[in-house]
Amino acid sequence: MDFELSAEQREIQALTRDFAEREIEPHAADWDRNHTFPREVFTQLAELGLMGTCVPEAYGGAGTDFLSYVLVLEELSRADAGVGVTVAVHTSAVTLPILTFGTDEQRSRFVPPLARGEHLGAFALTEPEAGSDAGALRTRAEPDGDGWRITGNKQWITNGRHSGTFLVFTRTDSSTAGARGVTAFILDADQVQVTRDEEKLGLNSSVTNDIAIDGAYVERDRLLHEEGRGFRVAMQTLDGGRIGIAAQAVGIAQAAYDVALAYARERRTFGKAIGEHQAIQAKLADMSMEIDAARLLVHRAAWLKDRGEPVTEAGAKAKLFASEMARRQTAEAIQILGGYGYTKEFPVERYYRDAKITEIYEGTSEIQRIVIARAILGLQAAASRT
Repeated sequence: MDFELSAEQREIQALTRDFAEREIEPHAADWDRNHTFPREVFTQLAELGLMGTCVPEAYGGAGTDFLSYVLVLEELSRADAGVGVTVAVHTSAVTLPILTFGTDEQRSRFVPPLARGEHLGAFALTEPEAGSDAGALRTRAEPDGDGWRITGNKQWITNGRHSGTFLVFTRTDSSTAGARGVTAFILDADQVQVTRDEEKLGLNSSVTNDIAIDGAYVERDRLLHEEGRGFRVAMQTLDGGRIGIAAQAVGIAQAAYDVALAYARERRTFGKAIGEHQAIQAKLADMSMEIDAARLLVHRAAWLKDRGEPVTEAGAKAKLFASEMARRQTAEAIQILGGYGYTKEFPVERYYRDAKITEIYEGTSEIQRIVIARAILGLQAAASRT
C-alpha cells in the first residue's frame, strides 16, 4: 500500500495550485460578491491542459489518470469552489461519458473541443419533477423519420448558459416507467434555450440554469449508447462524478482550515494566541483529522476507478463523508474566527456557503446512504435492473 503521489501527480498538483493561487484566489471574493462567471479562467486552464486532465492525448486531453484529475479539482476548489464545480461537471459529467459510451465518431467529433476548452459541457438530467428520482423524468424524444424530436424542461443545469455541448436525458419509451425507456442524447447549444439563471446560496462564480428544449431534431449520430439504456449512462456518470464532488468538498474544507489555523496563531486573547487554548486546539485537531480522512476516501475511490474497478460504493462513501465534513468544518472555521468569521472580511463565510451544496448535488446525502446500504446488503445489482 503506497500513499505517495507519483512525480507526475505531484507536478500537476503543483501546476494547478500555482495557477489557482495566482489567477483564481485573489479574485474569488469579488466573483462571489458580483456573481461573475470567469470565462477567461477556463481558457487559461485549457491552455494548461486542465480542462481535459484525464482525457487521452489522442482526444485533445492531458492523458493523466483519474487521481490526477481529482487533485486538480481539490486545488481549484480550494481557491474557488465555483471554478471547481464548473470543471467537474464539464469533465466528469459530459466529456468522460462521451468517451465511455460514445462511438468512435462521437468521441472524435465531440471530445476534443471539450478537452481543449473551446466550449463547456452541461449535464441535463434533473427536472422539476425528477431530482433524486431520476427515473421520473418527463422530457420526451419522439421518433421523427430517422431521428427524434426532443421536448422538455431541465432544472439545476450547471454551466447551462455557457455550454456548447449538452448531455440530455429523455424518455423514448412511453410504455415503461422508472429507469427503463430513458435515452441519452448529445445536443448543441443552439438546440437549447436558457430560461432562468438561478440565484444561489453559494458557488456564485458558477452558473446554474433552467433550460427548455422545444422540438429539437436529432439524428441517430446524437444518440449516446443505446436507445432505452440512458439510465445506465446517467448512473455510471454519477458514480465517477461523485468522486469529483468529494474532492471539491475536501478543497473547500482545506481552504477553511488554512484560514482558521493562521488566525489561531495570530489572534491573541487573555495574553496568548488563541491556538494555545485547548478549546481551539480541539477544533483544529478535528478539522485536520477529518480532512485527512476525507482525502483518503477520495484518493481510494479515484485509485479504484483508475484500476477499472466498480466505484459505486467507494464514490458514495467519499462524497457522503467529505461533503458532511466540509459543512461541519467550515462552520467550525467560522467559530474559530468568532465575529470576524461571520463577516465578508474573511473568506470562511463563503466557504461555509459553498460547502453546503456538496451535500445536495450529484446525489443528496440521503441518496448516498441508500447507495451504500444497497451495496453492502448486496442489493445494488437488483436496484440497477429496475
